[in-house]
Amino acid sequence: MSVKIGKIEQILGDYLQDKTYTQVVVLLDQNTRKHCYSFIKDNLPSAKIIQIKAGEGHKNLETCQFIWQEMTNLNLDRHALLINLGGGVIGDMGGFCAATYKRGIDFIQIPTTLLSQVDASVGGKLGVDFNGLKNHIGSFTLPNAVLVDPRFLETLPISELRSGFAEVIKHCLIQDREKWNEIRILDLEEQNLPDLIAHSIAIKSKIVAEDFTEQGLRKTLNFGHTLGHAIETYFLENKPKRLLHGEAIAAGMIMEAYLGYKKGMISEAAVNEIEEFIFAVYGRIYISLADFTPIIALSLQDKKNKGSLVRASLLTGIGHCAYDIHISKSEMSAALKYYTGY
Repeated sequence: MSVKIGKIEQILGDYLQDKTYTQVVVLLDQNTRKHCYSFIKDNLPSAKIIQIKAGEGHKNLETCQFIWQEMTNLNLDRHALLINLGGGVIGDMGGFCAATYKRGIDFIQIPTTLLSQVDASVGGKLGVDFNGLKNHIGSFTLPNAVLVDPRFLETLPISELRSGFAEVIKHCLIQDREKWNEIRILDLEEQNLPDLIAHSIAIKSKIVAEDFTEQGLRKTLNFGHTLGHAIETYFLENKPKRLLHGEAIAAGMIMEAYLGYKKGMISEAAVNEIEEFIFAVYGRIYISLADFTPIIALSLQDKKNKGSLVRASLLTGIGHCAYDIHISKSEMSAALKYYTGY
């Protein structure tokens, strides 16, 4: 998997230099068309554009059908290139559409959010939500390249930076105690984001190289995501204001750190350290007692599960993580109570 970090005009030009694509198409949404397309426009004088609506609520098969139809209308053959310019939704869905169109055409990721730069665009996980279940339909297919330019972050509101920062926290907690000690003493505004982008990409790339199809070690990248994804999905379907991905994962990391403590895998001091920092950055999501049962029910659809057993990735210490740890409904309820303070 080729990941390049630098000025997008240069690294995209380098990628295209020796390529002979029959057509180049850019997939974007209204936000990336307004704020990001100008960065690459001069590299792509004859490129076509497919524009979709922004947001997780449009990450579904209906939007995929629109993209496939537009690709068909443009008469794309198997020697065309799709450039996904956007955040995790564009990268996941655009990659999935490219990987399945005529059994697969080349695609590259140009991630424009912190979340997609440190996590979503790297590793070849593609997919869409289905009937309210996050990333329920998808595949493992590596992009031909991931091109990262930290300047895109200047186009983002602080809420999007905060969301992406959750995955930076996760990478530190599962792999790098020393880096965790560096970030936890700084406010979000003080963080060296270009350094943290490179750090997260290095960690994820190493793990993916060892376990591409998530049979073992790659599952550790799901720390915080068993309950976090369930919370994110529940809010998307049932609350007037949806949570950003990182906000839900931040909550999930506190809950799953607590589960590790209750199982004797991690110290109480470590849990306190984790929750102190995460609460300082994200605050506490309001989750009512009535929300617990449907959130736990959604966790039963988690892709790491085996049969009826919900399996999570839990810390064995800061900087270390185990996977395939069974967690029961009662344990998940206890974790939700711990987080919410009921």
